[in-house]
Amino acid sequence: MEFKHTSHPSPLGTDARAQILTDPGFGKHFTDHMVVIDYDAAKGGWHQASIGPREPISLDPAASVLHYAQEVFEGMKAYKQEDDTLSLFRPEANAARFNASARRMAMPELPEELFMESIRQLVAADKDWVPTIEGGALYLRPFMFASEAFLGVRPATQYKYILIACPVGGYFKSGAPAVKIWVSRDYVRAAPGGTGAAKTGGNYAASLVPQAEATANGCDQVVFLDAVERKWIEELGGMNLFFVFDDGSVVTPPLTGTILPGITRDSLIQLIREEGLQVREEPYSIDQWRADATMGRLTETMACGTAAVVTSVGTVTGPDGDFTIGTGGPGQLTTKLRERLVAIQKGEAKDSYGWVTKL
Repeated sequence: MEFKHTSHPSPLGTDARAQILTDPGFGKHFTDHMVVIDYDAAKGGWHQASIGPREPISLDPAASVLHYAQEVFEGMKAYKQEDDTLSLFRPEANAARFNASARRMAMPELPEELFMESIRQLVAADKDWVPTIEGGALYLRPFMFASEAFLGVRPATQYKYILIACPVGGYFKSGAPAVKIWVSRDYVRAAPGGTGAAKTGGNYAASLVPQAEATANGCDQVVFLDAVERKWIEELGGMNLFFVFDDGSVVTPPLTGTILPGITRDSLIQLIREEGLQVREEPYSIDQWRADATMGRLTETMACGTAAVVTSVGTVTGPDGDFTIGTGGPGQLTTKLRERLVAIQKGEAKDSYGWVTKL
């Protein structure tokens, strides 16, 4: 599919962009361009791909997404390599997860090559927006929503795929070497048979009240328990978890349909095994987490995701009290894995898995 190109009449000036890139924050500033691809079942599916100035979207008030929440998205990054080229980390996994989310939300799949071409088009247009600061990258947000105007509970027949980008630095505002986690007792993120494994906006909307509760209690993130027994650890509001023990073993909650299958999670499992450590995907309870941390059997807890990469959990708090993981600071394995993963992403270390795609 050919992309129609529309020149930006007034892109942000070089000096203004340079000022933003010195401290971009996360999700606060956006690049000049966007990609739009339309889907219409009556016109044979995907058609009319374009790249042009980033601008507001015009929607009919009856657009299905506003009433029935048919929407999915992805999160990925473009990294600057040592040779000044740009690369993506496991983009095919993002494409596959995007389509898995679409299937769960009764939406059309986007051909993987079209997904990849949209990324190439936008990164080429906005390559000067990649920050060079420590931890900097160009965050890419592909998303799709139902645009058909109608009222009635059925899958829409018209959709829009849009890709935007923003320069980013560190994810956590506190900048602390280890984050503090709030245990949600009153709210759950997902239930069996629900949409927990899909990357859809409703899952994140459901996490906002407990996340606000976490913030009010001085925490960086909220951890959710299972919806049935309210005892098994699932994931954070936007990150997967790993538990590291003093015998060298590592546990991560299993993907049973209520947890988002993180691409960073999958990458860490492979890197941990490469370190010669055993990784078990099995249920782990909040009570066991507290007991193991208190006894010193648990030495580290890692939180991981595209936005923050890998970070240590230092303290866990909630209605039942507090407990500390290890020394409460960054863990040794967490630090090592973060350095390894970032080095692969930035082309500073050998990519033995074929994870990096150069643009």
